[in-house]
Amino acid sequence: MSEELTYEQALAKLDEKLKVLEDGELSLDDALKAVDEARIYLKVCTDRLEVARKKIEIRAEPETIPE
Repeated sequence: MSEELTYEQALAKLDEKLKVLEDGELSLDDALKAVDEARIYLKVCTDRLEVARKKIEIRAEPETIPE
């Protein structure tokens, strides 16, 4: 499920979980579940950013001209 999310979708879901946690109205069990879910969405965001960073680095490398 989480692997199918785009960066933007995962970020929105992470934001939702963080807002619910910040409200402080969850039971301890529900808060722990929300933290686990937030970690999953954070990992998806981090993975997507890493892929994008690598693409940028590849494109930024200067081409070498053979002599």
